[in-house]
Amino acid sequence: MAVSYTLAEGLTVGVEHLWPLLVLPVAVGLLAYLVRRGDGGPRSASNRSRRLLLASRVLIVCLLVLGAMEPYTVQTRETPGEPGVTLLTDESASMGIYPNTTDELVQDIEGEGIPVTRATIGSGSNSRIGDGVAANLQANGTVVVVSDGRVTEGRSLATAGEDAAGLNATVHSVTPQSPRTERAVAIAGPSTVSRGVQSQYTVSMQGVNVLEPVPVEVTIDGETATEGELRPDGTLTVDHTFEETGSHRVTATLSGNDEYARNDVFYKSVRVVEQPDVLYVSQGEYPLRNYLDSLYNVSTASSVPADLDDYSAVVMQDTPSGNIGNATALQDFVINGGGLVVAGGDNAYENGGYETSSVASMLPVRVGNATGGESNIVILVDVSGSAESGLAIQKAVALDVLDQLGDENQVGVVAFNHNAYRVSEMQALGQNRAETEDKIRRLESGGATDIAVGLQGADELLGDREGTIILLSDGQDRLGPPAAVANQLGREGTRVVSVGVGKRVGVATMRQIASESGGSYFAADETERLRLLFGGSSRRYQGENLTIVTEDTFITSGVELTANPGQANNVRIKPGADYQVATADGKPAIASWRFGLGRVVSITAYDSDNTMGGLLDRPDSLVVTKSVNYAVGDPMRTQTGVTAVDDARVGSPTTLTYQGDSRPDAANMSFRQVGDGRYRGEFTPREAGYQTALDTEYAANYPVEYASFGPSDSLDALVETTGGQTFSPAQGEQIAREARQKSTRVRTVRDTWDWLALLGALLLFTGEVVARRVQVYRGRTSLESGLP
Repeated sequence: MAVSYTLAEGLTVGVEHLWPLLVLPVAVGLLAYLVRRGDGGPRSASNRSRRLLLASRVLIVCLLVLGAMEPYTVQTRETPGEPGVTLLTDESASMGIYPNTTDELVQDIEGEGIPVTRATIGSGSNSRIGDGVAANLQANGTVVVVSDGRVTEGRSLATAGEDAAGLNATVHSVTPQSPRTERAVAIAGPSTVSRGVQSQYTVSMQGVNVLEPVPVEVTIDGETATEGELRPDGTLTVDHTFEETGSHRVTATLSGNDEYARNDVFYKSVRVVEQPDVLYVSQGEYPLRNYLDSLYNVSTASSVPADLDDYSAVVMQDTPSGNIGNATALQDFVINGGGLVVAGGDNAYENGGYETSSVASMLPVRVGNATGGESNIVILVDVSGSAESGLAIQKAVALDVLDQLGDENQVGVVAFNHNAYRVSEMQALGQNRAETEDKIRRLESGGATDIAVGLQGADELLGDREGTIILLSDGQDRLGPPAAVANQLGREGTRVVSVGVGKRVGVATMRQIASESGGSYFAADETERLRLLFGGSSRRYQGENLTIVTEDTFITSGVELTANPGQANNVRIKPGADYQVATADGKPAIASWRFGLGRVVSITAYDSDNTMGGLLDRPDSLVVTKSVNYAVGDPMRTQTGVTAVDDARVGSPTTLTYQGDSRPDAANMSFRQVGDGRYRGEFTPREAGYQTALDTEYAANYPVEYASFGPSDSLDALVETTGGQTFSPAQGEQIAREARQKSTRVRTVRDTWDWLALLGALLLFTGEVVARRVQVYRGRTSLESGLP
């Protein structure tokens, strides 16, 4: 049985065994008997000498018993370790623009007496940097990464950073300076377009040491479409209208010398199809009809017919429910994959009896008070260590978010790090606003980040209620678990609106978490748009023109809004629908959602003469076009053969979608069935350029390894979160110094002291024997024992 006591902070004493104490009284009694035996004889020692001898022997026995008890101490103190450096070298193609400084760096570090272990974590077109870092981590170790941090495969650097934090490992980076110039060109734009409809393609360039504008030529089907110059991180826009169906080629080529030639050309294959057939339903003459005619093959009807098989979408404008026509056929059409756009007016929505009609269930809006009703909202605040430096900003944004919410909402607050903490229960905000604000101001930070745990805590606070979680975080967490939780929340009817807050925000992570649940992402300076979602009558929004509520969706990306139609039907956004655009006074103007296999868009903004006002004029007209295109969906969905080929990269798997009665057969391609008459095949291009699969042309471009150059933000974030530093290739001595300092750390050290007790007993016994022999030698006693 062990016993221990804490004497002071950082110092504990104890013994492993207590049973030797049982020996002590027996041994002392036996010693007393032996020492006293023969007392009083003519040749016996004096009483004083016998008492001293007894005391000496008892002390020796006590020391032996103490040694048998195995005494120990536990102390917390700083101790030196065995410093070492693991040097990870990225030899992938994106590092080819830098000089090789690894050998010199190793020599400098080892010159300071620090051993170096070398490993290669990337080569050729393979940059599994995150996997390489994670595989070489050691507890309390130091890893130095010589890389640009451009991960193309495997785990992310953020995930590797979590592994490093769990091992208390430090990751430093070495960023070489490139004397060479390298550029990469790319084209962004639609891969499938309608004949006769203008399409836009954006040419961009990324690179290092690009000091001057670079000439670029864009060709379409071999003919020069435009020539210009690209600046670093700049773009060039090309508008083009294809007049013939079939495959077309858009190619961008950079001029000038750089390290790699293969990424100076980018290929874009465009498939042009006939204009989709659209049915326009209205009992009036409106400009929207003529606008649609310039984009689609439009048929006109005063009501919905029974047969809609020939159409990709139905656009219905300012039509009362009694004049809609065959609503059952319309519902079946949408459920089976057709599109529907419902434009408002004086005869639509609340004025057209939509709330009691069969069309109401298809709409992404509910007819009624546009200011919104009661919503269940949880404000989820990240108070982890990664948010600590910006906690004041975090609180300010949380208070700002609270200020956007209307009094009618039921609002609760949850804080989280690696655990979730209820700060405020769900309650009506109106009478509890000041109390909730005070609780937010009292938040303190610390601990690791686990967004998934926070989302689960917010969900528990909501209970059985559907609602919205407003997540305030820097997003410095791995994506997998929180994305999975957000996806589950979305299926249960709860959305996550993420707000990026902090000095370094993981925007991609925060966007994905919101997207998985069907929610939206806002930057910290965009929280006023929450007033559009949850403002209610006590927090009305007021702007000058139409306002984009949810950015970067299919409908809103690239859109600029300058119009103010002046009127809008009174509607509310349904749970699960996407709130796209609001009017100047905060009413829903455009909303969308999926209904069955189809897509439905509500456009409720209109002007005094029942037209759409400036929405049909540039630049606002783009949002109308994209709304109808969203409803049309895939114009190839009713065709047979190859319906889509993903953007392809040399050396990377890509997919092809085929629709037909039987599984297709193609060389070097395996197919699996993903639906009724729908198959998906996977293949890996080996050469760049325009190629053919199943008689369908596609474009294969240079490997993704050659797309980006220069230090990545992800590597900087990894270094920062693990407490590392960024060094230059000439700072080997500083790296060695950091490794030595890292190896010296505070540890809990256990020392055993049984040897000291045994040594004390031995020294005491030896000293006593020597002292008695000296007494005999000097003639101070005639007794053989040496006792006087």
